[in-house]
Amino acid sequence: MSARAFLTSLREGIQGILRHPLVTIASVTTILLMLLLMSTFFIFSANARFIMKKVGQQPPIEVYMKLNSSEAERTAVLEYLTGATDHVLSNQMMSPEQNYQRFRENLGTGSSILDDFDYNTYLPYTYHVQLTDPGYADEVVMRLQALPGVNKVMQESRVMHFLASATRWVNIGTAVAFVVLFLISLFIISNMVRISVYSRSTEIFIMKFVGATNGYIRLPYIIEGAVVGLISALCAWGITHLAYDRIFDMMMAKVSTSSFYALVPISGLSHWVLIVCLLCGVLIGAFGSGIAVRKYVKV
Repeated sequence: MSARAFLTSLREGIQGILRHPLVTIASVTTILLMLLLMSTFFIFSANARFIMKKVGQQPPIEVYMKLNSSEAERTAVLEYLTGATDHVLSNQMMSPEQNYQRFRENLGTGSSILDDFDYNTYLPYTYHVQLTDPGYADEVVMRLQALPGVNKVMQESRVMHFLASATRWVNIGTAVAFVVLFLISLFIISNMVRISVYSRSTEIFIMKFVGATNGYIRLPYIIEGAVVGLISALCAWGITHLAYDRIFDMMMAKVSTSSFYALVPISGLSHWVLIVCLLCGVLIGAFGSGIAVRKYVKV
């Protein structure tokens, strides 16, 4: 197709939007509502994954060294933890004295019973490990247990497995919801565009009679749908941005950003929401229009 033919189709598509304002408003509203639902579900799933990731980093893995472990063995454990940056978020080594002080703090007023406790004899070196993702727990534990000098590795296995499973199901739920909403939008938009197609059936028949190809006839409708989808996407993004910004301010007024329950700030979501809205909006509009023309107009 030549550039001139494309520009002509572009002009016809824009004129089609202006020629049937009620159909355009109905189409924009329909796509807008669907994109708002998609954006809401996207933001919900993003926050759910964000919270689960933080919570999954919190149930720590506790590594207990043998009482007679050597400095070389402790160094080997530390080297593994600092080198496994893909799996280990942070680690902290606690000496027998530090563990002793922690026990005293936990006992509070009853800490006097530990006054004569020989911590160097009875307390080991320990490592407090936090993971980047709970799904890595089994692999990290297995590697730590294989290192010399390690006596025991403790983990909240049930919590880890639950968080890994929950994260996987949230991802699956997000994908399923997007597919369902996308298909519903295509069905509704194709029926909306059918009204516009029927109103121009005579024009389409004449174009076909004078030799216009199927692609040339369909392109203005596809462009019209894509422009309608673009308008809907920008509106959906704007509404979502403003609404989430207000909700974030209200919910985070008394919550620290480091809290388990802190939400993702708007700066971390806005561009992704815009991308989702633009892709889904333009695709829904263009595909819906293309389906309507192909199915309901014999060209």
